[in-house]
This record gives sequence, C-alpha cells and structure tokens, in this order.
Amino acid sequence: MFEILRKSFATGVVTTGYPLAQAEVSTNACGRPEIDFANWKDARPAVAACPTGALACADSSGTRTVTLDLAKCTFCGLCAEADAAIGMTNVCELAARRKEDLVTTTEYELGSGGAHQKLLGHQASGTDSQRGPVEALGAELKARVEKVLGRSLNIREVDAGSCNGCEVEIAGLNSPVYDIERFGIHFVASPRHADMLLVTGPVSRNMELALRKTYDATPGPRLVVAVGACGCSGGIFGQNYASLGGVDKVIPVDVYVPGCPPNPYALLHGILLALGKRRV
Repeated sequence: MFEILRKSFATGVVTTGYPLAQAEVSTNACGRPEIDFANWKDARPAVAACPTGALACADSSGTRTVTLDLAKCTFCGLCAEADAAIGMTNVCELAARRKEDLVTTTEYELGSGGAHQKLLGHQASGTDSQRGPVEALGAELKARVEKVLGRSLNIREVDAGSCNGCEVEIAGLNSPVYDIERFGIHFVASPRHADMLLVTGPVSRNMELALRKTYDATPGPRLVVAVGACGCSGGIFGQNYASLGGVDKVIPVDVYVPGCPPNPYALLHGILLALGKRRV
C-alpha cells in the first residue's frame, strides 16, 4: 500500500485540464479533413477514394456540387492521399445537434474535362460556427450538470452493433487522464437510472428491439448521443441486410459525435452539447 502511495505522489496529477484548457490531441491523430476549396482542381479522385461516401459530387448544367459529410467520414485519410488539396487535421471537437450541421457544401463552375474552373459558393458546416472558447465550455459543463440535473449526470452506454473501437474510447473517459466523474458524470448499469444514452455502432437488426426497449426504459426527459461514424450514419457498414444504419433510424438523437472512433475529448464535447438542449 505504501509503495502505491509513493508512486502516486511521485507521478503527480495526470488528469487533463480539458475543457478548461485546450484538448491535448497528438499531432499524429486523425481528425476532420481540411480542403483548400479555392484551389481545388477536381473533386472526382477524392470522391472515388472515399470508402463511405462522405465525399460526394453531382454535376448539373456545367456546375458541380461537392459535399463533405462528417457524419459518414471515418477520417481514414484516403481522400488526402488521392488529392493534394486535402489535408488531415487533428481537430476532434465536431459534435453537432443536427446531422445537417455536419455537412459542408461547395459549388464549382466546370471547365473542359470536368475540372473545376471557378468557385461559385461555399457553405461551411455548423461545427465550424459553433466552436467557442474552451474555457467557456468548461464553465458551462459544470454549470449545466448542476442546474439541469441537480448533482450528477447518469449515462447508460449502449452497444448497438459496434466494432468496440468506440467502447475503448468511452472506457477511457473513466481513466485518471480524463476522469469524467470530476464533473459529476457517472456510467450506470440500468437505463432506468440514466439521464442519457450513449449509443455506439450501426444498429444491427438483432439489436433494434433491444435499443427501442432501452430507450423506452430510460426516464424522460432523456438525451441520446450517437457516437462515431457508425452511430451517426452507419459508417463503413451503411445500411444492409444486417444493419439498419445510424442510431436515428431507430430512436431520436439529440447530438451526433463524428469520428472513427471519436476520442474522449470529442465525447466530452458531445456530452456538453447534449446538455445544452436541456432547459435550465
């Protein structure tokens, strides 16, 4: 026991200061793609390389409309390998209350051969406009947990068919590094004790009924956070004979957290955003 105490004192505090401080994300971590829209010559190679359809384009009457949907994006980087105008960032705070806010739309005038000749318009995703100072987010998190829920927020995590990548990141929230319980946020075993459902994976057809029953068993007013590309849209699995797609195909979703998988910082950001939907 004394050896454990000695090591604890020698190690010191390892808990991140987030969200009162900036997220300490590795420069090698994969976050959202960043596109140089003004100098993008041709979207087709990147669109062809995208395995989930997160990048898509449609041509009509001499114009091309290109969309980047972060709900489908796995941050794999294949688009960046196919096109020099695209780079990968480590930006992870991308949660959105509406799925439409995860979509970026750009329109180009086409030249000969189908290349981009002129940028006609660009509509940024809602995640760009909603990002604020992290110090304010940290203060909001504590205040909302106390005012909205009294003393604590209880979360029931539901695996609706994931590969367990998101579960690894969610488990990290309880580690000494992220220590989610410092905010009064706890994971519970029963949906009857929960205020929020944290749902991962594309909803498999075998889990549809279980997810509906879990949602019905959670006392209202309840919150639902769809975690990862699979939870947001079905991800790499999409919709098929075994998968229904995203969580919102089965139950209402309050916040979408993109990523494959989203790291603990992204999860904390999504939980804060979900609390913002509750009226104080």
